[in-house]
Amino acid sequence: MDYYLAIDIGASSGRHMLGHLENGQLVLEEIHRFPNEMKPLGGQLVWDIDFLFAEILAGMKKCADLGKIPKSVGIDTWGVDFVLLDADMNMLGPAVAYRDSRTDGMYEEVAKCISDQELYTRTGIQKMSFNTIYQLMALKKHSPELLENAHALLFLPDYLHYLLSGVAQIEYTVASTSGLIHAKSREWDYEIIAACGFPAHLFTQTVPPGTVLGALAHEIAENVGYNCKVITPASHDTKSAVMAVPAAVSQPLYISSGTWSLLGVELPEPNCSPASQAKNFTNEGGYASMYCYLRNIMGLWIIQCVKKELGDKYSFAELCEMAKATQFDSIIDVNHDSFLAPESMIQAIQAACQPAPQSPGEIAKVVYHSLAISYRDTIHELEELTGKVYDTIYIVGGGSKADYLNELTEKYTGKAVHTGPAEATAIGNLVAQMITDGVFKDLQEARACIRNSL
Repeated sequence: MDYYLAIDIGASSGRHMLGHLENGQLVLEEIHRFPNEMKPLGGQLVWDIDFLFAEILAGMKKCADLGKIPKSVGIDTWGVDFVLLDADMNMLGPAVAYRDSRTDGMYEEVAKCISDQELYTRTGIQKMSFNTIYQLMALKKHSPELLENAHALLFLPDYLHYLLSGVAQIEYTVASTSGLIHAKSREWDYEIIAACGFPAHLFTQTVPPGTVLGALAHEIAENVGYNCKVITPASHDTKSAVMAVPAAVSQPLYISSGTWSLLGVELPEPNCSPASQAKNFTNEGGYASMYCYLRNIMGLWIIQCVKKELGDKYSFAELCEMAKATQFDSIIDVNHDSFLAPESMIQAIQAACQPAPQSPGEIAKVVYHSLAISYRDTIHELEELTGKVYDTIYIVGGGSKADYLNELTEKYTGKAVHTGPAEATAIGNLVAQMITDGVFKDLQEARACIRNSL
């Protein structure tokens, strides 16, 4: 039996998913799950890379304990965040998280170097404060010595792949979230990099998803008890999730629903038009030279924070039931920066509403209805920009299990809603590895298997 291991790390948790084919069906087995969260360090919000890598190894060891040795392993994470490395490939400074406030004021600093219009025309990337270009500008302004001493830049999945294999490569789909990749050439835009004053040598040639980096490094193989290939999936988790959309039609309308909601379609060419910029859509690199044309919507992060702030007293299902029972009608703009990383999410919601919700049910209703309305409005704009009307939404990822939100989405959009698979990101990671290994001839065949299996 040939096994493949997907390590899918999100902003709140990570998981190891083994996959194999059995009688033509894709079979999944969760091997390991672990928490993840931003941590305060020196006045910044950072990711604990040592913890994450220890959990990666712990999950890989479980494969050996089960006698299910994978032929290959691949890691996906969220985009934009990166580490800088010195000449010995050791980290320079912490892995600062995208929700950290260091990018405050960086819109204006980047605009001094290149206008918003030219930046979008070249990269096609949605303007968001945490894009890599703004994070790097924050380093240049506040910690220039880190950039000056850096030998290499790797995005988080690239760095984790490096720790496994000893091979340092930047994978294209995660690099495409940076705001520094030229949309049409799919290469680093060195004119933007020079205009911003970033060291050009940090931006090495990218590799496509499905690239074999090599075997596990010797010490890693000894640690986990076996050797296998390390293959880059679509390392940006959204791009892996889109690969698992089980639609039979080409260019389906999807929502990759989780901490973030990524709503969009696949396109063969980027749309970097002024109209697209005005609607704040993004053109991120996808698998097999496709583009994920989408908008980032704040997603379930808001209700996750509310639940935590309420002391986890209520389950998500209970919050949904309380929301259904209330007649409260206020709505918020879920994409407003005030919801990115507030000290109190509940107070941020109350401050944005008139009247302000008070009970848990009222607060939850505001969040779920506001998300569904944001989906509706985004789809209307997407249809205007693509000139195509969609009748079905495919919702994948963990948020596909949010039945109340799915009901509201169907109500507000008037579209048929198809949900699942919930583990879309891990599945996309797996099939990228399996296509490289010859199990599937292409993504179309892999998606057909996903439809039939899950």
